[in-house]
Amino acid sequence: MRIPNIFKPFVAVISIVLLGSCANLTYYAQAVNGHMDVMRRAEPIRSIIDSPDIDSDLKQILSLAEAMRKFASEELQLPDNQSYTRYADLERPYAVWNVVAAPEFSVRLKQWCFVKAGCVSYRGFFSQARAERFASRLRAQGYDVHVGGVPAYSTLGWFNDPILNTFIRSELELARLIFHELAHQVVYVPGDTVFNESFATLVEQEGIRRWLAHQGKSEEYAAYRARRDMQTAFSTLVISHRERLKTLYEKDVSDAEKRVAKTHILNDLRAQFLLLKSSRPGLGGYENWFVKPLNNARLATVSVYTQLIPAFQALLILQDGDMARFFAEVRTISKLPRPERADALQKAVHTSRQSSLAGMITQQPQ
Repeated sequence: MRIPNIFKPFVAVISIVLLGSCANLTYYAQAVNGHMDVMRRAEPIRSIIDSPDIDSDLKQILSLAEAMRKFASEELQLPDNQSYTRYADLERPYAVWNVVAAPEFSVRLKQWCFVKAGCVSYRGFFSQARAERFASRLRAQGYDVHVGGVPAYSTLGWFNDPILNTFIRSELELARLIFHELAHQVVYVPGDTVFNESFATLVEQEGIRRWLAHQGKSEEYAAYRARRDMQTAFSTLVISHRERLKTLYEKDVSDAEKRVAKTHILNDLRAQFLLLKSSRPGLGGYENWFVKPLNNARLATVSVYTQLIPAFQALLILQDGDMARFFAEVRTISKLPRPERADALQKAVHTSRQSSLAGMITQQPQ
C-alpha cells in the first residue's frame, strides 16, 4: 500500500468548519490531533544522538538517517529542508491504520469525498481501536473490509515530517522512504498517481544505488533489486486474481453463484502463492499477507503504479545522470496536460534508445 497523503484532512477540516457542517468533524479532529501528537513527540535527531541516555542501536540508525538526509540534499539534489531531521517515538507499531472497503461483488474501493479536499479510497486513523470500530460499521453494511497498519504517512512538505520509530527497522527501508518522500516534494501532480509514484520510485532506486556506492556497499544493491523483483512477482499474482474477480462480478449470474466462484478464486490465490513460493523462496516474506482473510478490499490494496519507471530512467540518462537537470525536466513535463506528459516521456524513451544504438554503432570496429 502506498504511503498516504494526509494533508487532505487538514484542508477538509477547515472547509467543514467554514461551511458550518459537523458530519465529519469527529473524524478530522482525530486526524489533526493525531498529527499534532506526532509533531509534539518529534525531537531533533542530533540532540538525541548527543544524549548519553539513548540506546546505542537507536543512535546508530539515527546517525545513518542524519547522513542519508545530508546525502539526499547534497548528492541527489533533493529538497534541503527540515523534513526527516527529527525523530518521534510513537510507542506503537504503526503510524496510522487505514480502513478500505469494497462492495461484496466489486473490486472498486469505496471512496469518501469532501469539499475542497477531493476523494480518497481509504480512511486513516491514528488509533487502531478507532479504525476497527469504523471497519465494523462498514462490515455491518455488507462491505468487504480491510484494516492495515501503515508505518509512515506524508504531508508532501506541508509539514516537516519526522523519522518515526515505525520505519527504522533497516538501513535500506529508511533510505527508501526518505528518498521517495522527498522526491514527492520535488514534483507532485494532483490526480496522476502513476506519474507521481513512478517518478518517486525511480528517485528512490537511483538514490539507494548511489547511497550504497557512497557507503562502499555496491554489492548490496543486487539484493535490493532482488527484493523489488519479489514484490513485483507478488503484486502480479494478486492483481491477476483481482482481474479474475472483476470478470466474475461482471457476469450475468446469481449472487449465490458469484459467492461460490469468489471463494474458489481466493482459495486459488493462496494455492498459487504457495506454488510460486516453492520455486522462489524470496517470496516467503509475503506469507504474513495471507494470514488475514482475503476479500475484495484486501486485494484492491495491492497496486502497481510504477509503469513509467523506464521513461523516467531514460530521462535521467539523457541528462547524463545529473539529478538537478533531471528534476528540472520532470518539473517542465509535469506542467503539461496529461496526454502531452505521456508523449514527452515516450519521446525520452525513444531518444534514449536512439542514442544508445548510435553509441553501439560508433563503438563497432571499423
